Amino acid sequence: MSQARIVLTNQFLIAMPGMLDEGFKGAVIYMCEHNENGALGLVINRPIAMTLGNLFEKVDLSPPKDALADRPVFYGGPVQPERGFVLHEPLDAAGNHYNATMIVPGGLEMTTSRDVLEALSNGAGPKRVFVTLGYSGWAAGQLEEEIGRNGWLTVEASHEIIFDTPVELRYERALGLLGVDPRMLSQEAGHA
Repeated sequence: MSQARIVLTNQFLIAMPGMLDEGFKGAVIYMCEHNENGALGLVINRPIAMTLGNLFEKVDLSPPKDALADRPVFYGGPVQPERGFVLHEPLDAAGNHYNATMIVPGGLEMTTSRDVLEALSNGAGPKRVFVTLGYSGWAAGQLEEEIGRNGWLTVEASHEIIFDTPVELRYERALGLLGVDPRMLSQEAGHA
């Protein structure tokens, strides 16, 4: 009898308190893709010491003239930390669509294309954007093995947590989607 395959696309991965990998301790990761070849996600609760305004200047674009310029860029994960990844809504207020590298079931798109940043630089672009440097990746079967060792909890993602929740509350709110109080989680993994 074959085992049912889990699909974690458009889910949050929430690191368990006993996570040994320092890079993922306390992390909430939005899963952009998960299939038989592996998985790709973006850490949503690790801002770095760079604003979107700084990033725009580094890539020779005019910084946005609104509050967007002051928003932080995030550490998306350890893979390709020199490369930008933009998670965004598919359309802007004018109904324009952008070149998406990946369309995520659940209504978001992720791109490494410069066109979204150019649109934002010109005062257009999607209303909701989340920008990281780097991403989190797993080879085929690797993530499933980590979940089996109680490294991660999973829950359907909430766009409000990604775009609207203060960074310091994202871990707690993601756990709240499961009805879990972070104080009730054990550092030790148990197996039935």
